[in-house]
Amino acid sequence: MPPLPRDYHGVNWTGATTLYMKEVKRFWKVGMQTLAAPVLSSLLYLLIFVVAMKGLRPSVHGVPYSVFIGPGLIMMAILNSAFANSSSSLMQAKMQGLTQDFITPPLSPTEQVCAFALGAATRGLAVGLVTAISVLFFVRYNIVHWWAVAYFGLGAALMMGMIGMVAGLWAEKFDHMAAVTTFIVMPLSMLSGTFYLVDRLPEPFRSLSQYNPFFYTISGFRYGFIGQADGSIGIGVAVVGGLTVVMGAVCWILFQTGYRLKS
Repeated sequence: MPPLPRDYHGVNWTGATTLYMKEVKRFWKVGMQTLAAPVLSSLLYLLIFVVAMKGLRPSVHGVPYSVFIGPGLIMMAILNSAFANSSSSLMQAKMQGLTQDFITPPLSPTEQVCAFALGAATRGLAVGLVTAISVLFFVRYNIVHWWAVAYFGLGAALMMGMIGMVAGLWAEKFDHMAAVTTFIVMPLSMLSGTFYLVDRLPEPFRSLSQYNPFFYTISGFRYGFIGQADGSIGIGVAVVGGLTVVMGAVCWILFQTGYRLKS
């Protein structure tokens, strides 16, 4: 079979696009699990913290608590879904012996990283969009800064997609992946300021939150909706952009060396 065509820059657009579409179709076929389930989880959080406790929560940053928590729930859905997509995809490929599907074709490490990262980001943003539409039935909110919503939404999806790629390559069995989710992803999500202001946390959790990248994604994303942020927007922009670049480089090295893919 002849190699897939490349343009004059040497990019295998056909192969990269095919791998990306494979990732999208993979989660789309089980939409009830990959799209509906995260939205349901977000709505349950909203039901508990807003509807069931209506009137018991004071306003935050001058907005109703429901408006404060809404963007955080949307961002949590984006983060968790993007991570789950890339990590589960690579983990399943290794367990089922399907890594040759993307190792054998003439795909460079850059093309592989981009395809998996964009596939994860697509799922994250799709879940975030459906969650946002669902939340609208309970919470009325406006978008104040479109650039912040777009930057932190896309940046968080790409960042978590690449973190999921590293986890998926590292894990040798599903117990390892469960440990990463339980002891790293979940604590970072719950201690990110989704349901509260971080400055109300006792020490050392308040200080530690300043080193939590999830905190900056949620704070920046919420800033796009209400115009207020818990932390520095400038630092948040740098953290999300910098960590995305760093994780992209790490993923490139892992694919370049065939880390736990060729053995």
